[in-house]
Amino acid sequence: MHKITLLFFALVLSLTATAQQKFTLSGTVRDQSSGEELIGATIQFLETPSTGRVTNEYGYYSMTVPSANYTVVVAYIGYKNFQQQLVLDKDIKLDILLVPEGSLLDEIVVTATKADDNISRATMGTEKLEVRELGKLPVLFGEKDILKTIQLLPGVKGAGEGNSGFFVRGGAADQNLILLDEAQVYNASHLLGFFSTFNSDAIKDATLIKGNSPAQYGGRLASVLDVKMNEGNDKDYHVAGGIGLISSRLSVEGPIQKEKSSFLITGRRTYADLFLQATPDFEGNQLYFYDFNAKANYRINENNRLFLSGYFGRDVLGFGENFGIDWGNQTATLRWNSILNPRWFSNTSLIYSDYDYQISLATSEETNFNISSNIRDWNLKQEFQFFPNEKDAWRFGVNAIYHAIRPSRFAEAGEDLSEDTRYALENAVYANNSFVISPRLNVDYGLRLSAYTILGDGKAYNIYENGQKTDSILLDRGAVGKTYFNLEPRLTANFRVSEKTSLKGGYSRNTQNLHLLSNSTTGNPTDQWIGNSYNIRPEISDQLSLGYFRNFGNNQWEFSAETYFKWMQNQVDYKNGADINTELDVESELLFGDGRAYGIELLLKKKAGRFTGWLGYTLSRTERRIEGINDGDWYAARQDRTHDLSIVGSYQLNEKWTISGVFIYYTGNATTFPSGKYEIANNTIFYYTERNGYRMPDYHRLDLSATYEKPSNGRFQSSWNFGLYNAYGRENAYTITFEDDPDDPTRTRALQTSLFRWVPSVTYNFKF
Repeated sequence: MHKITLLFFALVLSLTATAQQKFTLSGTVRDQSSGEELIGATIQFLETPSTGRVTNEYGYYSMTVPSANYTVVVAYIGYKNFQQQLVLDKDIKLDILLVPEGSLLDEIVVTATKADDNISRATMGTEKLEVRELGKLPVLFGEKDILKTIQLLPGVKGAGEGNSGFFVRGGAADQNLILLDEAQVYNASHLLGFFSTFNSDAIKDATLIKGNSPAQYGGRLASVLDVKMNEGNDKDYHVAGGIGLISSRLSVEGPIQKEKSSFLITGRRTYADLFLQATPDFEGNQLYFYDFNAKANYRINENNRLFLSGYFGRDVLGFGENFGIDWGNQTATLRWNSILNPRWFSNTSLIYSDYDYQISLATSEETNFNISSNIRDWNLKQEFQFFPNEKDAWRFGVNAIYHAIRPSRFAEAGEDLSEDTRYALENAVYANNSFVISPRLNVDYGLRLSAYTILGDGKAYNIYENGQKTDSILLDRGAVGKTYFNLEPRLTANFRVSEKTSLKGGYSRNTQNLHLLSNSTTGNPTDQWIGNSYNIRPEISDQLSLGYFRNFGNNQWEFSAETYFKWMQNQVDYKNGADINTELDVESELLFGDGRAYGIELLLKKKAGRFTGWLGYTLSRTERRIEGINDGDWYAARQDRTHDLSIVGSYQLNEKWTISGVFIYYTGNATTFPSGKYEIANNTIFYYTERNGYRMPDYHRLDLSATYEKPSNGRFQSSWNFGLYNAYGRENAYTITFEDDPDDPTRTRALQTSLFRWVPSVTYNFKF
């Protein structure tokens, strides 16, 4: 009897252990027609709908759950749902191919999540862009542009008329981390800001994070714009492109070895210079840009894959032989993805980034001068992702960046400026966890430790106090100087009040070790980057945010209200009368202090149906307090705007025609105008008092567009986009200058410059 009892208990324990045993379902989700990995696809079990997983940025997923019979459901907007029954009694690798809905043009839908993702996930201030819809929105010159589109979102402010620069939650333009396949892009604009560097034909996914970024992102205070390029169709060859009034683009993709390797090549160029050459008054002048994207990938085996991607872009502006400026970015990323086992995913990247500009001035046949600047990075990054169970996901890694920075310098042509280059090493180690505590509560938390080390270059680092040199430190070439360490905790939590409503809160600390010096609000190619030094300390921000999120109408409508408060330390501004272009040591022109930004963002969005769009509104304030400016009192930052409103709508009339409209209104930027004037030797000198104490006039504009998609003829597809920028012809102020009134020199008159009144555009797009 005793033996029978022991046998019975042994059997019960065995059955209990088996019932509690867990196994892993893992794999990748790809587009069936192109083989592209799909980012953010949702994987769930019908039997446990409260738990699920989304594919990472490489299309990979992993779910570890108790052994049982399950029905797997995979969903992705723009694709037919996938459903399959399976018995999970062992680790299973399931690669899933989703079938696109509609025409081949829909293949580029890349930013999809489950219908209530904004309610269920802990992320705050995060927006994914639908690349497919970019071509239907009216934009300047008809050139679809990611950077112009994100300016229509609450919390994001455009840098000026037609400009691709942007400010996020009170941050300056340089406080946005812009990544292209993990490589930093230091100047994301073409043609003095009217175009962005991102050719939409090359883009697979774009995500904007407004301050509450996971721990794997670092180095900027305000936001992250993470852009990933298409990988190329590994099943068939395709050609696509577009012809516009001032620019054209072309892309080619296809398999190198079918279903094993593929490539993508895209190119774009403006041809405004061709029109200039046709005019005798402008013959010999230059005005154009071009960019080139390329990417290739190779599947070594089912668990290992290599990627190589690159970007090269250049702008050229010249007036005869007397003046010329050219600038551009170069990036390259070599990446190795490896599935170590069903629960572990590895990504190793070697990344190169380079930005430079050069201005040529010829004052005579014998006298030539140059102004140039350059920043070059080498970045090694190792990251792991670990999925222990269906409620837990870890991401941790390290990265090291070697910076070579040459600030702006005015010199004679041919002079060697390499001796002016300064070097630094920026390292970081980080860990981040997403954890589902209960069906109602989930959190995302992480910690990042960053370190910035000044490396010697054989020259002295000057030390200033209130702009006056007090000391200097000589560092031999290769010597290690001062190191700045910073801990950056991040936390967001989501409490699901009901099926359609959630409350979110978050705190994040970010630090920034690179700083942009600019004389303009909109950003110019001649803006120069500098790193930390013995005077310039890391900028630090602490952001606290709260949000209310509500879905209705069967998840077709979304409403959100987010409020934030951000404290900023070691903010950089210029002393009065600063000259950052010709001063030998630009640090002598800088002052440092605190900043604060706070506001509320409202967003109402319709995601599905014949009519889609959103209404966004931001009420905000951005201020600085720096000793030596405005008597040490708080003053408005240049990017400060009180009100910012955008209305975006798109309506599909039928299968062929779609009409769209965008209305924008915002308060004028803070600016510094003269408060008086005096005369010296018959020259008028304007007198300035309060920094940024005045406002540009309020700005508003209506843009309209119509898109005609021609019925498909076999493989060949085409569409026409007709647009009108600034439909009611408002003359918005781009700049305002002051001069003596010629009729009465004792009086002053203001002169307003406006750039665009009515700008029609026509673009022809094709694909085959």
